[in-house]
Amino acid sequence: MKQENVVVAKAFEFAVRAVKLYRHLCDDKKEYVLSKQLLRSGTSIGANVNEAQAGQSKNDFIAKMSIASKEARETKYWIDLLIVTDYLKASDSHVQSLRVEIDEIVKLLTSIVKSSKLNKNEN
Repeated sequence: MKQENVVVAKAFEFAVRAVKLYRHLCDDKKEYVLSKQLLRSGTSIGANVNEAQAGQSKNDFIAKMSIASKEARETKYWIDLLIVTDYLKASDSHVQSLRVEIDEIVKLLTSIVKSSKLNKNEN
């Protein structure tokens, strides 16, 4: 039985949440600019993680995962900005869980990139 790839699953689940949040911000808050940025970076994480799975080399894998890590950090920025500008409430449970989830993804991707670079240099 094939084991589920945690980072692939987390990135996909987060992308789904980003799409739903984008819809909410557009429909309910009439916010179109910041939410579009969040949508792009939030869905790009998973796209790059998936591309990395089919990387042509270790360097290609590291490059794609590094991009995913940068996109995750950017997404965290947009979430924080949406909170500070009162489009999202930090006290809402769904916003808190969104922040926890993006923090986990950032840590996971940072760890993968670091360990992949170490493993590459050892070989």
